[in-house]
Amino acid sequence: MKSPARFERMAFVASDTPEALSARARLVKRYGEATPAEADVIVALGGDGLMLQTLHRFMKSGKPIYGMHRGTVGFLMNEFSDRRLKERLAAAKIANIHPLIMCATDRAGKRHEHYAINEVSVFRQSYQAARLRILIDGKERLAELVADGALVATPAGSTAYNLSAQGPIIPIDAPLLALTPISPFRPRRWRGALLPDRARVTIEAIDPGKRPVAAVADHDEVRDVTSVDIRMDHDITMQMLFDPGHSLDERILREQFGY
Repeated sequence: MKSPARFERMAFVASDTPEALSARARLVKRYGEATPAEADVIVALGGDGLMLQTLHRFMKSGKPIYGMHRGTVGFLMNEFSDRRLKERLAAAKIANIHPLIMCATDRAGKRHEHYAINEVSVFRQSYQAARLRILIDGKERLAELVADGALVATPAGSTAYNLSAQGPIIPIDAPLLALTPISPFRPRRWRGALLPDRARVTIEAIDPGKRPVAAVADHDEVRDVTSVDIRMDHDITMQMLFDPGHSLDERILREQFGY
């Protein structure tokens, strides 16, 4: 989907590397700068980590976000140039993404709520493998998974940790979630599942006193959890902008063919 908007007022955010800070200074000098509240668009300068931080920071603002690569990993970023930025923004394609919301309950009975752009993961917290029970929309689907853990990934996050754990790549506009085991021991042949993106996934720790587990939503961690509820929050829509020919859906498609 092509962006119809004209972006005159820009806010620039950058990682703390010299390369990103230098790029920010050049862009501010050329285009001026608005505050994030006044801006038509947020321009993020760094790598994928900075993009995730920016998406979290402006998740509920309604501001479109355009990233330019001035970091290490740049899967979510466009190529950097300080020229013709307004024209690039006007021609950019929009990728609409929704976050996951994680509600984790710890052994003290306290509930913790965090959002994730990429994935929610449940990990073993000690040397012993985790024993997990998995329910989908309240119905038990796997009585026991013995593994290092399990994760639920969005389409945007399917090429991140999910892919490293041998999970499926999901097209960005597919209404799906990936449920992927992490180093599974039993069941030996279970490789995960593709679920509707309106499904509610519950992961319960079996014997959490002996085999403690932690839950992580992107970078927010909750330790000693007993159960984790995960669903996609369709009430929140984030807009990422990509140059034509380098859109997120094109990049995800390329990943499936190894380039």
